[in-house]
Amino acid sequence: MIPVPKKFKIVVGAAEGSYKLTAFDHALMKAGISNVNLIRISSILPPQAEQDQSLQLAPGSLTPTAYGTTASDRPGTTISAAVGIGFSPDTFGVIMEFSGECSRQEAEEQVSGMIKEAFELRSLPLKDVQIQSVEHVVEKAGAVIAAVVLAY
Repeated sequence: MIPVPKKFKIVVGAAEGSYKLTAFDHALMKAGISNVNLIRISSILPPQAEQDQSLQLAPGSLTPTAYGTTASDRPGTTISAAVGIGFSPDTFGVIMEFSGECSRQEAEEQVSGMIKEAFELRSLPLKDVQIQSVEHVVEKAGAVIAAVVLAY
């Protein structure tokens, strides 16, 4: 059986590269998650998971992560990513992410709206929301990532 993650941290990164993929790798470095293998997950933060922003991940580890990312090689383009967690008073949380050619504020507004709707659809009370975001203006090839990283 796969264990339920007990910890999480929220990270963001933005960077340039010679190619979109190397810009993405550089953004992962800026976010502090470049040396792990991200396993993309959907939107549920386990009950009782504790936030630990100093969480260290072993290189090569398989790391459950909910994230929004985008990359562009059009100079002058503004790209952004945002991720947020909605916390309920007594059960699981809901993670939402967004990325695209937009401002940081627009990305945050999208995430905020999705969190509110997710709680309404589940008929859950929303106790608190945490959102982090990043914005980048592309020079050659740029990338952004906003992520909630889970750990055991």
